[in-house]
Amino acid sequence: MSEPRVTFFHAPNSRSGGTLALLEELEADYDMHLLSLGAKQQRQPDYLSVNPMGKVPAILHEGALITEQPAVYLYLADLFTKKQLAPPIGDPLRGPYLRWMVFYGSCFEPALVDRSMKREPAPPSTCPYGDFDTMFKTLTDQLERGPYLLGERFSAVDVLWANALNWTTMFKLVPETPVIRAYIDRVISRPAIKRAHEKDAALAAAQASQVA
Repeated sequence: MSEPRVTFFHAPNSRSGGTLALLEELEADYDMHLLSLGAKQQRQPDYLSVNPMGKVPAILHEGALITEQPAVYLYLADLFTKKQLAPPIGDPLRGPYLRWMVFYGSCFEPALVDRSMKREPAPPSTCPYGDFDTMFKTLTDQLERGPYLLGERFSAVDVLWANALNWTTMFKLVPETPVIRAYIDRVISRPAIKRAHEKDAALAAAQASQVA
């Protein structure tokens, strides 16, 4: 049986860099369609026909379109099973794995956007994340149990979170506590993730040279 293959829509120096890192971790077969955010290619009709939201990452697999970061990670880790980066259904860690995947999009990002825009969150009864401090403590309490979000088991959810925390601490959007810094370093030092970062940097440099 042949290995699955996906089409990956990627823009350097964007959220889709985490998906590139996951693909490298999974040793997955993929075809990359490169987009330039500077040239606003993500807003052109060709790409809007793929993802009307004009966002990356996006992947296509056997006619199925998958967008939204957690969904992309969930799909890829379940599709490319040889690296066992997703606890299967029936594994006691499957529930926590899904919890932290969904927590990213449902709590962390909304809280981060409100905080970065200096907006007051909605009242706790209607706010998806309650308040920033509670959201952040929930995350850091879990990381303190470490070394990964699922304890001793490294999984695709760590690729998502380490990549996000690396960017958000870099831009001072999230406090760089010792626990956060140690977690980021632990994950991004992995050979596959370092390889993905090098690829992304090379792609970004090539795009910049074309503009110059």
